[in-house]
Order: sequence, then C-alpha cells, then structure tokens
Amino acid sequence: MSTDLPGATRGLLHRAAAPGPDGLIVGIDPQSAGWDYTSCHAYRLRPGQSVDRAADDQERLVLVLEGRAAVGAGDHDFGVVGSRTTVFDGPPCPVILLEPGLPVAIVAETDALVVVASAPGGPVRRTALVPPEDILVETRGSGQTERTIHHLLPPAAEAGRLIAFEAFTPGGNWSSYPPHKHDTENPPVEARLEELYFYRFAKPQGFAFARVYTPDRSLDEAMTPGDCDLIVVPEGYHPVGAPHGYDCYYLNVMAGPNRAWHFTVDPDHAWLMNWDPAAPVAATEDATR
Repeated sequence: MSTDLPGATRGLLHRAAAPGPDGLIVGIDPQSAGWDYTSCHAYRLRPGQSVDRAADDQERLVLVLEGRAAVGAGDHDFGVVGSRTTVFDGPPCPVILLEPGLPVAIVAETDALVVVASAPGGPVRRTALVPPEDILVETRGSGQTERTIHHLLPPAAEAGRLIAFEAFTPGGNWSSYPPHKHDTENPPVEARLEELYFYRFAKPQGFAFARVYTPDRSLDEAMTPGDCDLIVVPEGYHPVGAPHGYDCYYLNVMAGPNRAWHFTVDPDHAWLMNWDPAAPVAATEDATR
C-alpha cells in the first residue's frame, strides 16, 4: 500500500485527513486501491498554493470543484477556472481533460477544492476545457430515488479512458439506485469499470450509507462515508443512501480497459428501476465537446 496518501483506510473506505503540506486531503492510486487503472487525489488549497504534476503516460482530469484556480498544462493555458463557491451552489464545475505527456500546474486564486484524477492513456488523446454551460444536467429517478446528475465527462464525450459524473442526492433519497454493477467485460451487456466516489455534504457533519457487494457476497461491505471521504468500488453492486437532513454530493470517476458504461442491475432489485440509462445519450453528444 502507498505510504504517502493521507487519511485512515479501512477496506474500501479512505477517510479524509487535514490538508498536508501540498494541500492533499485524500487520495488513492492503483496500489492503494487494489486495482489497475484509476488514481484520484483531492486537495484543499489556500490562495497562492499550488499543485504540480510532471508529464507521464497518464490521461488526467482536473476539476476545480470549489473556488477558483489557474490551470496550465504544457503549452496550454486555461486561465483561472471555477464556477462555484461550494459544490452545492448550482452549476457544474468546469472540466479540464489532459492527454498523456503533459505536465500540469494548478495555482489556487481563492480557497479551492481541486481533484486530479488519472488513468493510463487510451486510444484517444485529447486536451480540452469543457465549460459549465456545455455540461448536460439530468434529473434521474423519481420520488425517493430522484437525484441530479452532471455529465462531466460521459462516455459519449471524446476521451481516452476516463469517465466522470457529479451526483446530488437530497437528504432522505437514494442514488446509484437500484443497485448495479459494472465489473465484467461482456459488451454490450456490461463493461468492466473501476469506480470511485468522493463525497461532500451540505452540512459538514453529514454522512451517507454506502454498500458494495458481489452476487455471491464474497464481498459485502457497508460504510458510512463522511465529508471529503473517498470510497473505491473495484467490483460489485454499490447503492448509496443519504440520511434525512443531509444533502449529499459525490464525484464519480471511472476507468477500465474500454471506455463504455454498460451495467447490470441486481435482479433482486430490478423492479425498482425507474429511469432510462439511454435517455441522456443524444443530449450528451450534443452538449459535450
């Protein structure tokens, strides 16, 4: 297991810690997560504080989730980006996708929460800034399964390997629901995707209930992630419940051998399916560049 990542780890749950010298509060890499592709690091930065990454073979996603920061990558200067003070303020965050081989420099202009996610480069190499107004916003589910999805880097977008969404679940509701999995490469029925959840709560004392379980229950873990905690889902079904009074946000980042999002719903709970996975595809293709 990596020794330079902050916070206490128990199984699939990685607890956030106080910011380190570089602002890092929580992070995972393939070694610490026990998988093959996905890395993710979250930073709480003070004005003027910076994060620098050397060029390597990784495709990167830079997300200024809160506050504002200047972002540059090689010869690309994206300027100062940021769309909200907190994740609960409304618009999606801007998305910066970086092809492999580019160094990246991030300098906070205000207090900022920044996530850098990465995966080995895929067949597509693309560097782009996607502004908030070009990101599809979807209402998914109904009643106690209603939640709002921001399609940050959906499968229809041009990218090498990474996929990313934001989800907002009102207190008392369920998301990633009904339970579904994507751990088997069986196109077009299911695609193998590692997935992580990075949590925020409108009230900092908030928490969620998360379960990860395989059909044979060889893996069956229930967790209570808190603010800025991170959960990895290497396999299995993975629903999330937000307790009453605690509006829940999470960032999903996924990567796998092929860039597709096909999943299988737990047959025991398929009767609860009340949304169409194919519905946002056309809109996403139009809204994402």
